[in-house]
Order: sequence, then structure tokens, then C-alpha cells
Amino acid sequence: MKRCLPFIIVGAAAFTAIGNGTLLSQTMQPHRLTISADAAVSSRSPSESVHVRGNPNAPVTLEEFGDFECPSCKNLATFLDDLIKEYHPRVRLSFRNFPLAMHQHARDAALAAEAAGLQGRYWKMHDTLYREQPVWSSSNDARTLFISYAETLGLDLQQFKRDMESEKVRARIESDQARANSLGVQTAPSLFVDKREMGANDRNPEGVRRLVDAAVKAKSSTSEKK
Repeated sequence: MKRCLPFIIVGAAAFTAIGNGTLLSQTMQPHRLTISADAAVSSRSPSESVHVRGNPNAPVTLEEFGDFECPSCKNLATFLDDLIKEYHPRVRLSFRNFPLAMHQHARDAALAAEAAGLQGRYWKMHDTLYREQPVWSSSNDARTLFISYAETLGLDLQQFKRDMESEKVRARIESDQARANSLGVQTAPSLFVDKREMGANDRNPEGVRRLVDAAVKAKSSTSEKK
């Protein structure tokens, strides 16, 4: 059964110091993620639904499979946003939709993100959905909230509504799920650092940082030998 696994943020009062004094909290309160511009990988077709944050030509790739309704995915998203900035331009993040059946609004949230992406606002909607997760995840009418978020982001609402129902958007999510199946992904969040999966002991900031440090050092070493 596909399920949501914890991404644990540890430390006094549930806080952990990251990098240059950045603090992360395992909390259900909204956290404002910095909104960055969408980036695309030109070698991919639109149906493959690859959304990249950070330097698109970075040598190290983090491939994340996330569920917008999963609190642990929200925690990981907050951490990765800071991590990408810290390691810029050496690390990039590729996000793939992996809505879990146990979350009633997760698939609609993924549809909303992809529909926003067709208007160049994927990451803005991604950040909004995680920031507002405590609100829409407990709502009886999450779609109305998604439309309100689209309006706030300045999207064409009629196009947004059409795109949420479109085959193109559904195909993007199905492509992400096919990719997940090919890698044996069964849980959210799941993270691969240069094709190495985040293990049970890595589901915390220190563990992810170890994987990223190792990948960056490996790529740096390879580059120096050329």
C-alpha cells in the first residue's frame, strides 16, 4: 500500500539549524517558500512532466516524488528549497507528482499544479499548495481554493479550469507515476540523489545533506580528473 513516510526534522523544540543559521521546523503551520522561476529541461517532452528548480545545468540532480497533501512532503519541500539555494549552482531539483490514494485531495492538487505549469507558474503553485496545505487539505471544496490560488497568482482562470480537466495535464501526472513505478517508488516523499534513493536512515536533514555532499564531491572529483 502506498503511504506517506515521515521526513523528520530533529533538534531542540523541533528545530534544526541548517547551513548558515537557517531554521527549519516540523510544523503544520504554513511556511513561506521562496518562489523561483520555472525552468525546463529542453530534452524532455511536455508529457514527461519534469519541473526543475535551481540551475538546470547543475551536475547533481535531486529527483523528488511528492504528494501535496502529505505533511512530510511539505517538510521536505521546505528543506529542499533552502538546500537548492545553499548548493547553487551545483544542485538542481526535479519534482514529480506522486499523489497517494489515502489523500482525497492530493490528485486534484497535482492537477492544479500542472495546470498552473501550462501558464508558466508551476513552482508558484507548488509553493502555494504546500504553504496552504493545512487549509485546503481539510476543506470540503478544495478545488474552489485551488482556483482562488490561481487567481492570486494572476492566471487565466478559464484556461486554468480547462487545463485541470485536460488530457494533457492528466498525461503529465501519469508520466510521473510511470517514472515512479519504473524506480520502484511506493512511498511519499521519496528522493533520489543522482539516482541513489534516500534510505530509511536518511529521512532527516542530516541524512539528505550527507547524500548531497557525497554526490557533489563525486562530481567535483570527476570534473577535476578530466
